Amino acid sequence: MKKILFVFAIFSLAIVSCGETKKEEVKKEVETPAKEVAKEASDESADDLVAMGEKLFTDKTCVSCHQLDAKIVGPSVKDIVKIYEEKNASLVEFLKGNQEAIVDTDAGQVAIMQANLDGFVKDLKEEELQALAAYMKNVK
Repeated sequence: MKKILFVFAIFSLAIVSCGETKKEEVKKEVETPAKEVAKEASDESADDLVAMGEKLFTDKTCVSCHQLDAKIVGPSVKDIVKIYEEKNASLVEFLKGNQEAIVDTDAGQVAIMQANLDGFVKDLKEEELQALAAYMKNVK
């Protein structure tokens, strides 16, 4: 009788311990796709923000003064982003009018830029300003 109880106890432990292993395996299989889906959703929302910013950059005529990698009327987008990153400054705060110009500080250029910002950018929502900044940072 003791042998039967002993064998039964060993058998029960084997079943219980195998069950825990299976639970861990299933848990890992479920968690991994969830993390991948979250990353893909984050990438998609970032891509959507950049696409919105690109459209705004064109629609709000930023492109008429700022080319991606060449100075025409205003500095290139690449130069703007580089200087803002070097100085740890916020493009969004500048676009809101809460920060002074730090790239081209010539008084005449600043006056032209301020008139354009007041005319084309002042009514943009926070998300749209974030989108413009995301697009500009993305063209490095």
